[in-house]
Amino acid sequence: MSKFNLNKIDTAPPSHADKDEIKAETEKLKQEIGELQNLMFAEGKWAILVVLQGPDASGKTGAIKVFDDVHPMGIRVKSFKKPSPEEIAHDYLWRVHANTPAKGMIQIFDRSHYEEVLITRVNGWVDDATARKRFRHLNEFERLLDDCGTKVLKFYLHVNEEERQERFFERITEPKKNWKYSPEDLVIFKQWPQYQKMYEDVLENCGPDNPWIVVPSDKNWYKEYIIAKTVVNTMHSLNMKYPQTQVDMNDPNVQELFAKFGNLKKTTSKNNDNE
Repeated sequence: MSKFNLNKIDTAPPSHADKDEIKAETEKLKQEIGELQNLMFAEGKWAILVVLQGPDASGKTGAIKVFDDVHPMGIRVKSFKKPSPEEIAHDYLWRVHANTPAKGMIQIFDRSHYEEVLITRVNGWVDDATARKRFRHLNEFERLLDDCGTKVLKFYLHVNEEERQERFFERITEPKKNWKYSPEDLVIFKQWPQYQKMYEDVLENCGPDNPWIVVPSDKNWYKEYIIAKTVVNTMHSLNMKYPQTQVDMNDPNVQELFAKFGNLKKTTSKNNDNE
């Protein structure tokens, strides 16, 4: 039995958290993520893999808004659903590795490789012994990614059961959310005690080098702040720098540009100083 107990972890923001202040800070962090991804792409040494896990109606898709300020060419989103016949014919991580980020990119997994030790166990497709082997595989897989310059950030979105039920009700009753509803959601909701045990097992056993971040997610504004802050802090820790290209100042083409724009640059700089 896992020593990890989700029931003892708050799903709500701290009582001292100021909603307006945190939302304002999150907007600044979102802009910073966009700037840092541009820097990461230019340097070409690192990549970021963001793993979003949590039960249905925990806000995984909504959390992707944190990356709104990233250039569309710098980010990808992948959701792992039922594997295709080709994917089944390979090892279970084959399709996952094919979607890991290239250098300079941010990749988001909206559900991830951890489904292979969650839904598979709840439904009895994988026994406990196989799951233990997969825990080792997953840890080694993430070590491989880290060794190759991909920083893996794993977020478990933690929501209380009543909040999830209310969100399911909104999916049924609100026209703009109704498309999200599936009768299967409520069936899976009834299985939450089994899912919780499997999640606790994952949170305890998968991540000695890349520990999970359990995000209180009853309130979207706090969830987005925690994710954004974590991403920014991680990217700052990489100490990235824009590469400097060597310019041959004797190149006639370069000299032509300086002859045309050099004085303009000085004038512009002087005007900026006077503002």
